Amino acid sequence: MRSRSRHPLLTPPALFGFAVLAALLGCVTFADLLYPGNPWRMVARPNLPPLSPGFPAGTDMLGRDLAAGLVHGSRATLAVAFSVVAFAVSFGTAMGLAAGYLGETVDEIIVRITEFFQTIPGFLLTIMIVAILSPTRWTIILAITLISWPPIVRVVRAEVLSLRRRDWVRAARVSGLSHARIAILHVLPNVFPHIVVQASLLLAGAIMIESGISFLGLGNRDAVSWGFLLGSGRTAFNVNWWLSTLPGLAIFLTVLAFNLVGDGVERWLDPKRGGRAGS
Repeated sequence: MRSRSRHPLLTPPALFGFAVLAALLGCVTFADLLYPGNPWRMVARPNLPPLSPGFPAGTDMLGRDLAAGLVHGSRATLAVAFSVVAFAVSFGTAMGLAAGYLGETVDEIIVRITEFFQTIPGFLLTIMIVAILSPTRWTIILAITLISWPPIVRVVRAEVLSLRRRDWVRAARVSGLSHARIAILHVLPNVFPHIVVQASLLLAGAIMIESGISFLGLGNRDAVSWGFLLGSGRTAFNVNWWLSTLPGLAIFLTVLAFNLVGDGVERWLDPKRGGRAGS
């Protein structure tokens, strides 16, 4: 007798992703308890290596605790990433629904707008906006959102174009339901698995873009972030390798975790991939 297939959210890659995200959530939630005070302050002798007594991640060139910077930096980095995803997914989903459901004229206009933003080099546009408007958290969120919503539009539009020809959509129209109700209550739930996957990819992308901006010195100067830590340690990498390696590892693991969890959620929500059939 064949054993039932493992639940998509209980596979080793997905569990690893959940474990990393759980640890990250703990850092974000208890950052002030783990490392109270200002993470910028100098607390010890400079250039202490990792696993030094009281300083598991070592210190930087100014004697600042790198572990405190990593823990508090998770807040700044993830705050930007989740804000970007919230705005980009909301706007992109609305535009994708309108493009796929409201007919050729609306579809043509939205597709042309989307293509215009996709032809612009995204990272370059982000740097230009942040440099012009000054590097604050909200300008960084705005800049990354402007380059993040087009993929959502394309995915949602493609799915809606396929779904609106189904018999159950035609039956809903015949029954007298409004276009808005059909699109939101009947079509959108069937697109949700694809939105979830795109959101996980956007989270990973937003983290990398924010880190790249901070690496170049254009990040929010009022908060420590992983990108800033990565950039500040690059000049002394040959001597103090941990100053760039540990922030880079934090970015890598977080991006990997979001991708692994997103893939598991997609397999669970999408019946075409056998997600719920065996659960």
